[in-house]
Formats: sequence, structure tokens, C-alpha cells
Amino acid sequence: MGYRLVFVVILSVGLMLSDKYLSPTEYLRTGLGYLVTPVQFIAALPSQIGGWAGETARSHSDLVEDNLRLQTESLILKQKVQQMAALRAENNQLRELLNASEQVDDSVLVAELIGVDPDPYTHHVILNKGAKHGVFKGQPILDAQGLMGQVIEVLPVTSRVILIADRNHAIPVQVNRNGVRAIAVGSGLLDELTLIYVPDTADIKAGDLLMSSGLGDRFPKGYPVGEISSVEHDPGEAFAIVKARPSAKLDRSRYVLLVFSKNSQLPEIKVVPPTEPSEEDTEQEPVSVEGAPLANTSNDANPQDGAVVSSPALPSESPNSTELQLPQAVAEGGLN
Repeated sequence: MGYRLVFVVILSVGLMLSDKYLSPTEYLRTGLGYLVTPVQFIAALPSQIGGWAGETARSHSDLVEDNLRLQTESLILKQKVQQMAALRAENNQLRELLNASEQVDDSVLVAELIGVDPDPYTHHVILNKGAKHGVFKGQPILDAQGLMGQVIEVLPVTSRVILIADRNHAIPVQVNRNGVRAIAVGSGLLDELTLIYVPDTADIKAGDLLMSSGLGDRFPKGYPVGEISSVEHDPGEAFAIVKARPSAKLDRSRYVLLVFSKNSQLPEIKVVPPTEPSEEDTEQEPVSVEGAPLANTSNDANPQDGAVVSSPALPSESPNSTELQLPQAVAEGGLN
């Protein structure tokens, strides 16, 4: 036993010295390295396979999580893009409305459309402005392109508007090119108006712009109403068949302008009963305008006070009589 140990020690020392000082051992070490390398690779292979499998499983789970996260982010971004598109469209509408309000000489109030009448035979909309905001019945409504309609019902915080395309709506218009006047009536279709009682010889052609004429003191003068789309002449009819396309976007506009004009509301007519004629009045001769005798009711009446200075009176039944007779209701003390 002891000899073996001594032999091993001597052999080990001899190999170390020969490896250090003798070159042939280097070749031996190289050859042994070739033999040992496969053994080392095979010994390390199980641990490498285990590490690769764990990394592969972890990478797959990470990829699945990343994919879900990216899909969620994509949906959120798409939603934001849709909102941005809606906001951009709303911003463009407000810009157009702002430009339109700058072109309007009268005072305006911006309102938002919050409801549409479901009745298919009427074209009514609901606005979010009412009597609390100064809205009144008959007030004209504009959008960025032209006239839309007028208020027909006023509630405290909302109001109902009839559109110009409604069958029960009519508006006096005139051709911008030559001033020919007509009446535009709703056809029941949002993209069509009808001009009634237009003479067959009237100078109207397709493409003419229709503007509000201001007659009737209901709608302001000079606002776009529509554009002539077709003119048909029937030899057997006295009037032409004229169709127009509304300028306003009746089925798209969400924000509108309520116009406050001094001519928007019709003035109230106040009737003042005439006073009893004085002796000086009876001595004066009646004044005649275009052959019609006029009765002077009072010398003290002032037009600025709303009194009637002189008004046409009914002549007597006798054609040769020059005396004037007032209606009995007026003669007895005025209108009830």
C-alpha cells in the first residue's frame, strides 16, 4: 500500500516536471483534450437542454402577454382616433359657424340640436335654447351655409324649430341674379324645395342662387336659402315647375345660429279709437288722397304716440253724397 502511494507521488511529480520542461507532453495533453471534450459536452448537455426549454417556455408566455397588451393598446388608440375624428369634424363645424356668425350683421346665439321629431311627415328639430335665453316664436335659424327654418314653439330651456323643407313651411325668396321674387315651399324632402306660382316666362334658370327677400319681416334679408336645381316648362300650364336645393345642411348640421334681428319679430299693431270731432274740425274740408275722401279724426293726434292721424272712411250709400260715415263700432267709442 505504501509503495503504491510513493509510486503515484513520484509519477505525478515526474509528469509535472516533464510537462513543464519537455515538449512531447504537450502533444499528449492535446490528444487527451480531444478525448475529454466530448465527455464534457455530454455531461453538460442535460443542463443546457433544461435551460433552453425553460427560456423557450418563458419567451412564449412573454410573447403572449406582449401580444395581448399590444392588442389592448391598439384598441384604445383606435378609439382615441375615432374620437379625434369626431372632434375634428365638430371643430370644423364650429369654425364654419363662427365664420357664418361673422358675416351676419344681426346678433346671434349659438344653439345645439338635441332632438329630431320622429314623425316622418314633419321636419321638426329641438334646440337646447329656450325662453330663458331670449328665444322667441318665429325667430329665424341659420347654419353655416344658409337658412334652416324658424322657431314655432318656445319652452323655458328648449325650443322647437320647423325646417324650410317641411310641407307646412314657406319663405319669400328672390333670385340673387336679377331679383325675381317667388315663394319657396317645403316639399317634404330635406334636399328639395318647390317654388310656387312662378310665371312660365320668368327669368329663372338652374344654378341661380335664392336669397331671402325679407318680405313679411319674418326672415332677415339677404341670407342664402337654396339653389335652383331644375326648371320645367309645361306648354299647357301658366306656371313653371321650379325645384331648388336648400343651401343649409338640414340633415347634418348640429350647431345652428339663432338670429336676433329688429325685423325678426312682427311689430304689434295698436289701434287707437278716434276722438269726437271738435267744431274747428267740422269747419275744415275733408282731405282727399287719390280721389278717396279721408276723415280727420283729431288735430292733436301725434303719429309718434301711435295714434291714427287719418284713416280711410266708408262713403255713404248714396253715390252723390259727399258726407263721410265711420263704421258704427268706431263711432260708438272704438273697437272692442
